[in-house]
Amino acid sequence: MITITVFKHQDQYRGFRSSGHAGYAEEGSDIICAAVSALTVNAINSIDELTDDAADVRQDEGYLELRLEGTCSKESSLLLDSLVLGLESIQESYGKKYIKIATKEV
Repeated sequence: MITITVFKHQDQYRGFRSSGHAGYAEEGSDIICAAVSALTVNAINSIDELTDDAADVRQDEGYLELRLEGTCSKESSLLLDSLVLGLESIQESYGKKYIKIATKEV
């Protein structure tokens, strides 16, 4: 199962952590892992390229984390809102057996 923890401060997302593997299909053929990877990596790359916001990014096998540092621009906020919308759509389509999304106040 992929576990997504979305970090939130008041009403604004401040980052996320993704860990684990969906187990939907064999490695290399798992469309849920591929979709989550595409969304999370794109969010990080978009924040890096399209905003001036500073972020701490950590990555390892089956693990990816982004935490915004300082204030969060409207652009980063929108990109994180979009990420969560996409992740929730995957969860709705494939179920909580493969992806779990939680929110953590920071």
